[in-house]
Amino acid sequence: MTTENLRSGTQTIQRCALLLRLITTHNRAGMRLIDLYRGAGLTRPTTHRILQALVAEGLVRQDENNRRYYLGSLVYEMGVAAAPPLDLRDICQPMLQRVAQETGDTVFLTIRSGLDGVCIGRAEGAFPIKAFVLDIGRRRPLNIGGGALAILSALPDDEIERIWSANRARIEQNYPTFSLEKMWKQINNSRVDGYLINEVVEVDGIRSMATPIIGTMSRPVGALSISALRERLSGPNIADKVSSLQNAVATIQSRLKEAEFASMDL
Repeated sequence: MTTENLRSGTQTIQRCALLLRLITTHNRAGMRLIDLYRGAGLTRPTTHRILQALVAEGLVRQDENNRRYYLGSLVYEMGVAAAPPLDLRDICQPMLQRVAQETGDTVFLTIRSGLDGVCIGRAEGAFPIKAFVLDIGRRRPLNIGGGALAILSALPDDEIERIWSANRARIEQNYPTFSLEKMWKQINNSRVDGYLINEVVEVDGIRSMATPIIGTMSRPVGALSISALRERLSGPNIADKVSSLQNAVATIQSRLKEAEFASMDL
């Protein structure tokens, strides 16, 4: 294989991965072809050709009615096969449900994926007005969102600075109201109080409350967050929700230790 062919093959794989990430981020509503080729910075014919190949392999499906693209069944099968022996989502899901039941609000589980935060779990409370700020699979820069900021708060300052530098261009482009000064204030508050309160940048009137989940290596493995109307996360409403969130995280961290010890005995 020539160097040129190798370069071309690598580029195709990168483009496939980019399109899959875009579809993953918007899988709940699906994506139109025009949104995909604009979002990927590719031509329409190139994007269409790659999508048809992904559809043929079962990695992507196209709805016959609205013509939008969604993740295919093979992605789910691969995800199940790739799941680590210690599945954070399985450990956290009962706690998400418990916090949602106790608070009435929507609860999210966020993990780090490189320079991004990714929502991998959600539970809905009984309060009739839902704060669906994140779909499962939604990916954002690690500086954006309560759960992501909670993860950052448990990292060393120099690592936070590197993440900010790497994400700066797309944050300034996509999140113009973002404030670096406010980010550091929230991180410091989280380190002191054990939780932070964040104004959701994409939706007016919605707040999130988040707490990091610390793994057995004293590194953050994720974060639990609550999203609700601003008045539900302010004033006297905060104390009970902080307690619910922190108790859930403490239980998760205890179960992570138990799971780690159990795996060492095998």
